[in-house]
Amino acid sequence: MKRALTIIAIILAADQFLKIYIKTHFAIGYEKPLIGNWLLLHFIENNGMAFGLELGGSWGKILLSSLRILLVGGIGILIYNLIKTKQKTGVIACFSLIFAGAVGNIIDSLCYGLLFSESSPITVATLLPESGGYSTALHGKVVDMIYFHAQWPQWMPWIGGNEVFPHVFNIADAAITTGVLTLIVFH
Repeated sequence: MKRALTIIAIILAADQFLKIYIKTHFAIGYEKPLIGNWLLLHFIENNGMAFGLELGGSWGKILLSSLRILLVGGIGILIYNLIKTKQKTGVIACFSLIFAGAVGNIIDSLCYGLLFSESSPITVATLLPESGGYSTALHGKVVDMIYFHAQWPQWMPWIGGNEVFPHVFNIADAAITTGVLTLIVFH
C-alpha cells in the first residue's frame, strides 16, 4: 500500500507542479528548449482527451470528466484489491501510474477553469484571479507541455521527414502510457 501511495503522490506532485508553473509562466504556444532542439517545453491546452480528441460541447466535457472520475474510482478499488490479495508489486505499480495520471488530468478538468484566468498566445494565466476563473467546474482545460521534436530520417520510405511523435503531452499522460504499455508487455 505504501509503495502505491508513494508512486501516486510523486506523479501527482510532479504533474501538478509542472502544470501550474507552465500555466502561470508561459503564454499558449510559448516554447523553451530543455535538451537541444529536440526536447522542448511547449505550452498548449486541450479540451478533451488524448491527442486533442473531445466529445462535443459543454455536455460532452461533463460526460468525459464524469466518466474519468468513475474510471478512476474503479481503478482505485482495483489497486486496493490487488494490494489486499498480495499481487505482484509491478502490477500494482502499473495501475498506480495509470491512477495517478488519470487523477492528474481530472484535476485540470475539475479545477483549472475555476482557479486560473484564461491563457492565450499573448497572456499568461493568473492563479486565483480577482475576476474568477475562465470556466466552471468540470470544464477546465488540460495543460500539456512536453514535446519531442524529432523527425524520421529522409531516406525512410513513407515516413521519412515526418515527426516521430507530433503530440504534446504532460507527466500524467506519460504515467498512464507507461503503466498501460508495461502491463501489455510484461503482464
